Amino acid sequence: MITAIVMIKADVARIPEVAEAIADIDGVSEVYSVTGGVDLIAMVRVRGHEDLAEVIPGRVNKVPGVLSSDTHIAFHAYSNHDLEAAFSLGME
Repeated sequence: MITAIVMIKADVARIPEVAEAIADIDGVSEVYSVTGGVDLIAMVRVRGHEDLAEVIPGRVNKVPGVLSSDTHIAFHAYSNHDLEAAFSLGME
């Protein structure tokens, strides 16, 4: 499974509609409205790299109101349990 984090700049007047449309796309697991340099962050989870091309430029970027996007591919997922173990190495 490949996870991509997609940072999306959207038409500010249409953020709720844009977020809902993106959330309805197969492969998109969550969409967050956020503060900062982007308006939305979408989590995309697909089986293969070729699926990323279909979901992100093929569907997400074509949603009316999406102005631009920046995609980051995750190498490894850490849970809270994994992080606690990593930071406690060598600690007694």
